[in-house]
Amino acid sequence: MTDGVVPRRQERPQLSDEAASYARELIMSGQVRPGEYVRVERIAGDLDISITPAREGLMALRGEGFVELAPRKGFAVSQLSPADIRDIAFAQGVLAGELAARAARKLTPERLGEIERVQELIEKDAKSARPDQIDELNFLFHREIYVAAEAPKLTWMIDTATKYTPRRFHAVIQGWNRIAVEDHQVILGALRLKDPEAARAAMNEHMVHSGDLLVEHLDERGFWAG
Repeated sequence: MTDGVVPRRQERPQLSDEAASYARELIMSGQVRPGEYVRVERIAGDLDISITPAREGLMALRGEGFVELAPRKGFAVSQLSPADIRDIAFAQGVLAGELAARAARKLTPERLGEIERVQELIEKDAKSARPDQIDELNFLFHREIYVAAEAPKLTWMIDTATKYTPRRFHAVIQGWNRIAVEDHQVILGALRLKDPEAARAAMNEHMVHSGDLLVEHLDERGFWAG
């Protein structure tokens, strides 16, 4: 099992999708570098699946530009640059910012209370260093805001864009707990005021911060040197 990335066994998606998600996370967390090979056998073994869906998952990543298929060698990680990571964060910021702005206009007191409750749990777990729980709570924090926006197509688009961020961000990215507390409080402040533009700006900045942290993390691992 690879350190820092734990395959999820509950609520398993289609196996090829699970393989693609796992391999993508290995790359985006810096555990496999550009030029290195992602072995089909490794993915199959880590996830306890057969070779066929593992290969299909890597073929899906090839279509996304994350890996290249080298004849008789396998799947090599494509080159990525800091600018690529920041472009992904920029796209996430635009989408999530729009959703936050719409949520600020439509948010009910009940949903705002639920978001506040989730944030309280995030801050509690940040102090007790429980990264896996914070990741799940972070997902819920954003999900509540996106649902409140009542824009299913935009939500689908941000879900797609978010695939390019390590799901277990807190377990592998230094400094994430801090922005999960500080940035979320700014977002919450804008939502409480029902200020769409403040919510847009706060969410956008949060995504940019996330991208910057990921770039720093990959740089520390020598990712770009590959």
